[in-house]
Formats: sequence, C-alpha cells, structure tokens
Amino acid sequence: MPIKSLKKFRTFSWLIAASFSLFACGSSQNTTTMDHHSDKKANALINETSPYLLQHAYNPVNWMPWGDEALEKAKKENKLLIISVGYAACHWCHVMEHESFEDSTVAAIMNEYFVPIKVDREERPDIDQVYMDAVQLMTQRGGWPLNCIALPDGRPIFGGTYFPKDEWIKALTKVRELYAKSPEEAEEYASRLQQGISQYELVETASTDKTFSAETLEGTLMHWEKDFDHQYGGTNRAPKFPMPTNYSFLLNYAQNTDNAELKDFVRTTLDRMSRGGLYDHVGGGFARYSTDKVWKVPHFEKMLYDNAQLISLYSNAYKVYKNEEYKSLVDQTIHFVQRELMSEDYGFYSSLDADSEGEEGKFYVWKKEELQQILGSDYNWFSKLYHVDRLGLWEHGNYILFKDQDLASFAKKEGMPLETLLSKNEEVIERLLKERSIRERPPLDYKCLTSWNALMIKGLCDAYGAFGDEEYLTLALNNANFLKNKLYTPEGGLYRTHSKGLSKISAYLDDYALVAEAYTSLYSSTFDEKWINEAKRLVDYSKEHFLNAETQMFYYTADYDAALIHRKTELNDNVIPASNSIMAHNLFKLGHLFDDASYLDQAKTMLANMKEYVGKHGSAYSNWAQLYLQQTSPYYEVVIAGDDAKEKAISFRQKATGNYLLMGTTTESQIPLVTNKYVEGSALIYVCIDKACKLPVNEIPDAIKQMK
Repeated sequence: MPIKSLKKFRTFSWLIAASFSLFACGSSQNTTTMDHHSDKKANALINETSPYLLQHAYNPVNWMPWGDEALEKAKKENKLLIISVGYAACHWCHVMEHESFEDSTVAAIMNEYFVPIKVDREERPDIDQVYMDAVQLMTQRGGWPLNCIALPDGRPIFGGTYFPKDEWIKALTKVRELYAKSPEEAEEYASRLQQGISQYELVETASTDKTFSAETLEGTLMHWEKDFDHQYGGTNRAPKFPMPTNYSFLLNYAQNTDNAELKDFVRTTLDRMSRGGLYDHVGGGFARYSTDKVWKVPHFEKMLYDNAQLISLYSNAYKVYKNEEYKSLVDQTIHFVQRELMSEDYGFYSSLDADSEGEEGKFYVWKKEELQQILGSDYNWFSKLYHVDRLGLWEHGNYILFKDQDLASFAKKEGMPLETLLSKNEEVIERLLKERSIRERPPLDYKCLTSWNALMIKGLCDAYGAFGDEEYLTLALNNANFLKNKLYTPEGGLYRTHSKGLSKISAYLDDYALVAEAYTSLYSSTFDEKWINEAKRLVDYSKEHFLNAETQMFYYTADYDAALIHRKTELNDNVIPASNSIMAHNLFKLGHLFDDASYLDQAKTMLANMKEYVGKHGSAYSNWAQLYLQQTSPYYEVVIAGDDAKEKAISFRQKATGNYLLMGTTTESQIPLVTNKYVEGSALIYVCIDKACKLPVNEIPDAIKQMK
C-alpha cells in the first residue's frame, strides 16, 4: 500500500479530560462580531500585510506572527505555544476572536503562560496542514479556527477548532497545569503524535506497477455512487460543498463511458447548485457551501478558488448540456470577480467575508417589504420564481433568493414568453444589484495568492474555450502578466502572496503546479509558445526543489524553506486538487507537448502510487482519477496548423469535449508534434494518439468525428 493507513489516534489519559464540544468555521448559527477599533494598543501583527492578521493586530492578546522570534521566545522562556490558524472570511474565527481574543481575562492567561502565534492559513498552508493533521488525529475532526497548543519546539500536545470562551479558559488552564506537573508525559505524547503526523498521507516507495485498467474506475464509481443524492444533487448529506474537481471528473467519465445515468446526476447537481441559495442570483458568484441538503442556505463567504473552478466546471458542462443558463451563470460570475475581487493591476483578491454589520449573510438577504418596494409590479412573478415565500424564508424575516426550476419552465407555467421573462429578469436583477450596492459590504481579503490567481486564469481560459468571448481571454492574459510582474522572485521562483504592494513568502508546490497548469491552458488558448516554455521551466524548478527522489512525488515545501516538525506531501484532492495530482497532470501534458518520455514516465509513476486509493475513494482522489481516465481511454493530441489556425481553434474548442490536448500554430513551430505541419493558407487539423496522426482534415466536424 503506498499510503500507510492510520488507526484512530489515542490520546493519553491526562489529555482526555480536556475534550470539548467544538464547532468548525462554517456553522449556520448566527453570531455577531465586534468591530475592530484601532484606538487600542497594537501587538506585533501590526506590521503584517495579511488582512486576517491585521484583524487581530489590536487584540489584547500579544500575538506574534510565525517566525524565528516567536519560536525562540517560547524556547527561551520555556512556554507552550498557542498556534491559532484562521482566515479572513471565516465566520467562526470572528466569533472566537470576539468571545475570547478580545477579552482581557482570556488575553491575560494567554500572555502570561503562553507564546501566542496567529497564522493566516492562506498565507501559510504548510503550517496549517501540519497542525490540522494533528487536530484530526487527536479529535477525528477539523475546521477553522484551528487552535493548537504545542511544546516550545512546535510539537503539538492539544488542539481543537472553535472553543467557547469558558471552555477555552478551561483548556488553557488544564493543559498548562498538566505540562507543569508532568512534562515528561507531554514530551512522550508529543513524540507519538509527531510520529502519527509523519505517517499521514505517506508514500513509502515509488510503485513499479504502471499498468492501469478501466475496472479500477468502474470500482471507484461503484463505491462513490452510494453517496449520490439523485434528487438534489451532490452528496446525500449536509452540509454540501460544490466540489468542482469531483464533478469535472464525473462529467468526463460519463461522456467517455456513455453513462446516461451518471450524466443525469451531474446535470442535476449543477442545476441544483446554480439555482439554489448557494449561488448569488443578484451579483453572481458562489458561496463557500450549503448548510442543508437542498442548496438553499449558504455559508455566505465567497472564495476566489471556488468561483474560479466553478467557472471552469460550468463552462465545460455547457459544451455537454447546451444549457443557456450555464452560459449566463459563467458570465455573471466572471463579472462578479472582475467587479468585486480584482485590483487595478489585474490581480485577483482572495475572498469576501460571510459577515457584514456583525451578521452572517446580511449583505445578501432581503425583507419581503423591501423587495415589494423596489420591484413594484414585478414583485408578483419575481416572488414566485425566487421563492419569496415560506420556502425562501430563512430567519429574522429574511429571505434567501433561490429557484427550483429553469426560466423556460417558469415562463411556460406563467404564460409568459421566454424572451419577455429573460428581459424582465435581467432588468430586475440590475435594480437589485444597484440597491444592494449601497449596503455595507462584507470585508474584503485583499491579498492576492499565486495559486488562486492561477486557478482563475484557467477558469477564464475554459470560459473562453466554451464561449469564444475575447474579454475572458484578455482578463486571463492580464492576470498572467500580473503574476509575472508581481509574484516572481529575482531568482526565477515564485512568491506565495502579494498584498499592500509587497510580495512575500516563498511559494509552495500548489503555487508552482497551478501556475504551470494555467500557462499550459494559456498556450492552448493562444498558441503562444512562451507560455508552455515557462510552464516547463516552473515544473523543472519544482523537480529541483520539491521532488522526493525515492517516491517520485513532490513535497509541499521547497528544500530551502525553514523546516517545520514534518515535511508534508499533499496527496488528497479536496476542494482544490492536491498539488501532487496537479503536478502529475502537468508532467503528462508537457510530456506530450515536448515529447519528453521522462515527464510521461514520472506522471505514470505518481499515478501508480495512488492507484489503490483512486479505486476505493474516488471523491477524495478525483483529480488523480481524471488522470487515470486519460490512461485508460484515448487521449487525443490535436494540432491545428495554418494561417487561420486561431480562427478554427475557436470553433474547435466550443465543440470538442473529453480528453484532448490542443496545439496549434500560424507559423513554423519547434514543438515536436507541431513541427512540419504548418502550410500556407487554410489550416489543417490533425488528430493524433501517442504521436500517431490520422489523415488531416479541413473542417471541425470531421476532426470531431475522428475523436469518437
């Protein structure tokens, strides 16, 4: 087995007494938060650029940022560390700050007996990963805020997520007393826990069995479909997360295997997500997740990474289902990102908070009387379509707008021409958006993360491919230039984050992997070879600084990064795919583009390492499963070469689905499979598999037929 299975981690009896009822960030309970007042004395976070850290800069807790100064202070004074991890849009992070970290009694305990460290998980995912693994081993659950108590050397001994104030005080007191009385037990426990962390997602040796069969994916679907909710889409439980990589794989698999039932399930999921309260019908964009099974009540934070990947998913789904509402959704979501999450120099910001004016979701919900006043004669049909009724009622007399049918069905039921409804709906949404714009806005996390910006580039490229809108491609190119101008180190590596004019923190594997993927998408969208040359350079840089030569997998941190208590290898595909699965895809694509057998072989080795887990746990390894599908079904290398190659490519992208890599040129090219294919005049289209090309054709439909 390539990954060691972990038994339930048992804590020592001296820590079992300190177990509590915990809440992860994202609970639907509504709790107010306190405004931050800058007239208080600042702590050491005041010099940081992270909006999340700056939110805590005036807490009475003597927070320090992660770094040598804080770690040395803990060792010198022999104090336990409190490592508290969160992010700017996290509702329950705000709650715990208000209840505990802004409280002078709590702060006095933390300051006297501990060295408190605040971490932005989006800036330092390496720290978050290590201590999240620890908390999951200790409590069998995780979430944010993440609060770990550790020995002065950083090894954890206690942890959890959200603690109410009284329970947090009890936990601090209990752990401090136990550490003072029994330091040897704490040391033994820390050692065992560190060993458990080191076995989490562990690949021991590179697999030599590089054979792949379709039966493996049949097995993963058999296990996976037991969790399908065929009525409302997604999983058959709550909360429900819009997992873009999962549904991208399932859609591709359904297409490849002609599985009509699976195709219907994916369509149901996409329809329900986009019609539910998860989607912002007024301003565009998706919330983080739904708290219920029917996608009605969202957790209202909006994250760039969700929306970037959902733009990709719905763009590709449009090519399969030809649902015009998907096209409208993609356009509205892109304009949401452009309007609310984009800087003047085309960087994309990280997120919008769930809270405004001290309440979760207040910016997004509506009172019935308010809608009646704004909409006038349009209220009657609008209230039926968007359920301003008992179904849409949430709490405190507020309504969440959502639909349970498409516009065509509603128009038919109301005896209204569809064109009339479309026009009226667009006009009404504009009115509501204008009215909402005068409300107090949710706080913005204005840092730009390299990896999340790269996801947005790919999303825009996929939207351009599906709809041919040049605005989408221009935005992608502008953002790519932002990355090159702001987030490259002088040595040619990448920074992780850019905020307040400063780029900092050496990038992690997901940054390199996602930027390389984005650049490859830009090449297939433009045929400008500088993008794949740079993608290859970043992959080679990653192989030099992140590679584990024994396993052929990549560490999450570079060899020049300061060491933590464990150097993690990220393997599980989550809301964002695992950095290793993304890098395996990069090696596979670039191996085809540059005819590099070593790249292709490493991609196969990495996939072989994960083969058993793809077969058993598809939802946790869906990006790996996507690569597996490309090994067990035809993978087409498509070349369009000639003077009008770019024009033909626009049409091809809109029609082609499935597993293919698009290449092209309007001149002579040095890309191996493109070399010698350029001819003056109308472009020819070559459909190839493993460098063996069928006879070239002139027309797009003929090329599509060759891919059947």
